[in-house]
Amino acid sequence: MLLIVDHVTLYRYDRPVRGVVQSHRMTPSRFDGQKVLDWAVTVSGGTLGSEFRDGAGDWVQGWTVKGPVTEIEVRVRGKVQTTDLAGVLRGHRETAPPEAYLRETDATAADAAIRDLAACVAGAENELAGAHALSEAVAAAIAYQPGSTKAHTTAAEALAQGEGVCQDHAQVLISAARVAGIPARYVSGYLQSGADGSSHEAAHAWGELYVAGLGWIGFDPANGCCPDDRYIRLGSGLDAQDAAPIRGVSRGQGSEVLAVTVAVQLQEQ
Repeated sequence: MLLIVDHVTLYRYDRPVRGVVQSHRMTPSRFDGQKVLDWAVTVSGGTLGSEFRDGAGDWVQGWTVKGPVTEIEVRVRGKVQTTDLAGVLRGHRETAPPEAYLRETDATAADAAIRDLAACVAGAENELAGAHALSEAVAAAIAYQPGSTKAHTTAAEALAQGEGVCQDHAQVLISAARVAGIPARYVSGYLQSGADGSSHEAAHAWGELYVAGLGWIGFDPANGCCPDDRYIRLGSGLDAQDAAPIRGVSRGQGSEVLAVTVAVQLQEQ
C-alpha cells in the first residue's frame, strides 16, 4: 500500500513559556515491511538538534524552541510504501537484546488478574500459538471503548475496568507476555483503518512479542490481528510513555493544552 500521513500536534500555553525541549520518535522504522518515500517533521519556531538511531532501532530527533512562546505546532507529513509481513518485523536492525523487554514498569506491573490471563500461554502448543492465544484473550477481556481510560491508566486498571483503547490493549498484552517469560514491548504508529475496514483512530498502538526462531512479531488485540500493510510502525518502548512519539519539557508556569489531528489515507497505486 501507499499510505499518506498528515499528523499535527498543537501545544497551547495560557501564558508564555521560556522555552521547550522535545524528543521525537516520529520517523517510520526501517524494516522489510515499510519503505519511506517522503517524510518531513517540522516544529514551528523549532531548531533541530541531535539525531540518532537508538539501541531499539528507532530514529530519535531532538528539538528546541526558544521562548517566549504560547503556541507550538509539530507537523508530520509523508508517504510510506507498506508490505504485509503477517506481523513479523523482518529486516529491522537493533542492538538491544530481547531480554531487555522482560522488565516491568509502573504502567505494566502485573497483578493477579494479569497473571491469570498469562496462564493461557502455558497451555498452548508452542510459543507462537501461545502469543496468539494471549492476544485473543486480551481482546476478549477488554472492550474497545474510546474515552474510557486516560493516558496514565495502568494495564491492571484497564483490565479490571474491562474496557479501554489501543494503549490499554497493548499494555495488558505486554504485561501478561512478560509474566509468561516472553519479551514484549509497546509499539506506536499509525493505522489506515480498522481491521474490518471501518473508521478507526489513525494514531495507533500495539504490542510486539519476541518468539524464538521468528523474532519480533506484532499483535494488535484492539483489532484482533497482526499488523499488516495498513500499519506504519514508528517506534517502541517498555510501555506507552517510553514509546511516545513526542516527549518533552517546557520552562515556565504556563498550563499546556494539547490538540492532535491525524489523517492516514490510502493512495491508489
